[in-house]
Amino acid sequence: MLAFAIHKPHVNLNKKLAFLSSFHNYMGSKFLLKPTTSTIPTPLPLLPSSNKQQYRTFKRLSPVFCSSKPTSKFNRSLLTQTNGLPFSPLPAPVYGLDPEVKKSKLEILRFKLAEVGIELDHFAPGQYNALTCPMCKGGGSKEKSFSLFISADGGNASWNCFRAKCGWNGGTKPFAGSKSTYGTSLKLSKVKEIREITEQSLELEPLCDELVCYFKERLISAETLARNQVMQKGYGDRGQVAIAFTYRRNGVLVSCKYRDINKRFWQEKDTKKVFYGLDDIKGADEIIIVEGEMDKLAMEEAGFRNCVSVPDGAPPSVSPKELPPNQEDTKYQYLWNCKEYLDKVSRIILATDGDPPGQALAEELARRLGRERCWRVKWPKKNTDEHFKDANEVLMFSGPLALRDIIENAELYPIRGLFQFSDYFPEIDAYYNRTLGYEFGASTGWTALNEIYNVMPGELTLVTGVPNSGKSEWIDALLCNLNESVGWKFALCSMENNVRQHARKLLEKHMKKPFFDARYGESAERMSAKELEEGKQWLSDTFYLIRCEDDALPNIKWVLDLARAAVLRHGVRGLVIDPYNELDHQRPPNMTETEYVSQMLTLIKRFAQHHACHVWLVAHPRQLQNWTGQPPNLYDISGSAHFVNKCDNGIVIHRNRNPNAGPIDQVQVLVRKVRNKVAGTIGDAFLSYNRVTGEFMNVDKSTGSDNQGFKPLRR
Repeated sequence: MLAFAIHKPHVNLNKKLAFLSSFHNYMGSKFLLKPTTSTIPTPLPLLPSSNKQQYRTFKRLSPVFCSSKPTSKFNRSLLTQTNGLPFSPLPAPVYGLDPEVKKSKLEILRFKLAEVGIELDHFAPGQYNALTCPMCKGGGSKEKSFSLFISADGGNASWNCFRAKCGWNGGTKPFAGSKSTYGTSLKLSKVKEIREITEQSLELEPLCDELVCYFKERLISAETLARNQVMQKGYGDRGQVAIAFTYRRNGVLVSCKYRDINKRFWQEKDTKKVFYGLDDIKGADEIIIVEGEMDKLAMEEAGFRNCVSVPDGAPPSVSPKELPPNQEDTKYQYLWNCKEYLDKVSRIILATDGDPPGQALAEELARRLGRERCWRVKWPKKNTDEHFKDANEVLMFSGPLALRDIIENAELYPIRGLFQFSDYFPEIDAYYNRTLGYEFGASTGWTALNEIYNVMPGELTLVTGVPNSGKSEWIDALLCNLNESVGWKFALCSMENNVRQHARKLLEKHMKKPFFDARYGESAERMSAKELEEGKQWLSDTFYLIRCEDDALPNIKWVLDLARAAVLRHGVRGLVIDPYNELDHQRPPNMTETEYVSQMLTLIKRFAQHHACHVWLVAHPRQLQNWTGQPPNLYDISGSAHFVNKCDNGIVIHRNRNPNAGPIDQVQVLVRKVRNKVAGTIGDAFLSYNRVTGEFMNVDKSTGSDNQGFKPLRR
């Protein structure tokens, strides 16, 4: 067509130059001209033609997008020597000098605005035009909050909706793509035109006697059918009849859904998506949402007219994605189309089906409507093996009174993290009757200490003391006692002990014999090889080591992840982190040490509570100035006061170093914090340390001698 237009001998050269200049500008953008039969209000410039029209259908040229720019080869072919006349590239014309080109740009701009839903009957270039937003429709007040500006030369258009709940804005040009806050122009298709329908246009008829009897068998009366304007429609070439559920808004028919005898459903296309029974909840403070039209009718038989049904059924499962913007929430668009009805509702009962898709629908509705104002229905048992599926099934088998009772006893929709005490009544009863276990905590194995400290599952005990006071030794002895008395297993993250030395200490406490026949063992008999083998098996069955074998320092998250694995895989009930300062404590530059310690202790406590695992955290005190041998207090711990504030129990281990003050082997256990009064109280206990075996033993208060006859207390 182009070659034909250029080679016509009688065409004026000036016209040819004007056409090529205009065409060159089209091709220099991402726009191409494509023949089409679509109607454009004002025709674009036609190519020069003769008396014989090249396109018999009089096709116009309309713009379409192209993924890449035209090649230079194509441009050169247009500007080569033609009919003996040389042509050279021409500069882009000044559109303001050519009214026809300006007019064409405005029409292209009108076309592109229509593509994103902005339909214009009249507009004034160079001025701001106040319109109704095609996205939010101006809200309930239908305000003209949408501002559209088109430049005087038709070179660009920009728009913005000033409603706070919308805010749609964007822009476009005749020869470029559109940009918008709601995505690209490919995502923003033209706003779909809604069909207007009537009973006559759909050829709906009153229900026949057979269908009335069908509903009667399902305990739905003719009066209910008439009030909800349930009708029928013939379809197919065999004279089949389908039930027609008419969707109305303010009494006007806006959509229709059909159901045949085989329970196949279909809807009228391009109609407004709304709830079935929408007019019944107008101005209602409490409403019921069900999954199907039959359930809506069943609710009316039970006395509930403030009920609506979703139009599209249930999804197979809950979507893992975040909620999309209202305009893109296509599956649940009926919620936003009925927003003015739902905004006034304070209580929403979700009576969806009891199967997995029905429960998924309830969750999707609650996500959008707000869980705080939702209740849910739990359908009772139909027999020993099955539950009722929906409202209509309850009505058919148990009657309207049973259905009414179920709705009136709907329960609060669960909100993650928000509970009632009633949710925990079974656990409270078990706690009262002491059937949970360890209600008073597990015994430490030392009678003097049991009066003030017992080990509760799910708690955090902070242990401190000056260096070489026996903190780690005391914890090891405590673990041995707990294993012997209640059979607990433990995860050990002891960075200051190498494995073989730690094994020796634990074996000596367990076997009550020295590991070596050495000076520290004095005259005590060394454990035999057979006892060593028995002890090794005990170590393997009781303790699980958390160790970082490379040069990197472990952080608290790494430790807790491995401890969680030990709990799940081996049934570990206790975790030792000894000491705190051996972990990697790198933190963001804008985080203080106090904030870091607070977050770290929160992680530890959540781990302990979630897995019912007791955690012992060893933390060294800061360097004490002018220390006189007195035990430190918990606030002397280096780092932060949060160590004291967040722990459940705080213990200071102190060893006497002054022979004039008492026995050198005497160890003082100072309990300085106990959150749970059932498990203990603040106080001091004294133990005797056996250097040969590493045992800690009770001290007889009356004689001051060691009580060797300790027998572990069993639960």
